[in-house]
Amino acid sequence: MRLSTLTAAGYRSLKSIRLDLGPVGLFVGENGVGKSNLYRALQLIKASAEGTLAREIAREGGMQSALWSGPRRAGQPVRVVLQAGFENDRTAVKSSYRVEIGLPPPVSAGFAFEPHIKEEVLTVEAGRRPVGMMERRGPAVSARDNDGRRVEHPVRLMNSETALAALGVSGRYPEAGELRELLLGWRFYHGFRTDSDSPVRKPALAVTSPLLDEDGANLAAVFATLVHIRQDTVELDRSVADALGGARLEVPVPGEAASFGLRMPEFPQRVFRPEELSDGQIRFLALAGALMSYRLPALVALNEPEASLHPQMLPALADMIANAVERTQVWIVTHSRDLAELVRQRSGARIRTVVRVDGATAIEGEGPAGPRS
Repeated sequence: MRLSTLTAAGYRSLKSIRLDLGPVGLFVGENGVGKSNLYRALQLIKASAEGTLAREIAREGGMQSALWSGPRRAGQPVRVVLQAGFENDRTAVKSSYRVEIGLPPPVSAGFAFEPHIKEEVLTVEAGRRPVGMMERRGPAVSARDNDGRRVEHPVRLMNSETALAALGVSGRYPEAGELRELLLGWRFYHGFRTDSDSPVRKPALAVTSPLLDEDGANLAAVFATLVHIRQDTVELDRSVADALGGARLEVPVPGEAASFGLRMPEFPQRVFRPEELSDGQIRFLALAGALMSYRLPALVALNEPEASLHPQMLPALADMIANAVERTQVWIVTHSRDLAELVRQRSGARIRTVVRVDGATAIEGEGPAGPRS
């Protein structure tokens, strides 16, 4: 199942926007146009599967910070609406998940600015029309169980709980469980720390690691898995050499911990440890771990991956992205038109320019419902 559409309304600068998505979502724009809000809306869909949606919005400053602050229609509910559509390219089965978050009522057991999950709907379409698989209104939830019967979920949910997380983990509702598992596998990489205490500069536990953690803490184990388990690093070695002036990645056989270093062509007798590498070098290696790991998730999202990279590293980064697209779906938000053009050339992706129109985030040449005819 791949992500085919993303709709967001009432969230920060996203007054109302709908995106049709292919193998690569490639978004470029200046500061302040709302690129990160698009990325964040996608993250909140995953947070709904994790059961942390209300907490994530609260961390942003609560509903007063998350809500669209522009003009509204009279009588319109004050809500954040997020919806993701999915499609199985092999079976043509489509599904859709929508969640609506609003403010607590005037008299409520909740906190003043706490996000309240108001509605959730999960549908699956395999024929002429969508079939409801889960529906939540307030605390009450109904869903189709393992026998296909619509039943009332026995537990009334709290305002901060999502039905997708609660039902998906129960094992009684297969469609909710399958979607939850898909979303939990998504990975969001929005900048790796590069300070001296950064997780990416540290050794990792010697545990086979098929994909990179979001903070990059298992980077050394990801490299060790490629080198000593998969035993195929041709593309990884090429990318490192192209980006880092002919450098070679060195990954010793792990003991209790996995580690790595770089051997530079000008200093062939010495291996430079991660703590000795520049910010750009260590960030590129972390991106290599994210995009070239043994197994990629259903979606890899990158927020400004060009940060701290020397311009000469961008072609190698674009090559890694294009190679990753053969195995997964990739979402990229970037300031760099140079990187966007390189990715377009290598993957055939359409560059979408993010702009502000009357205070709202929009895609140049597209209306709120998608591309203009």
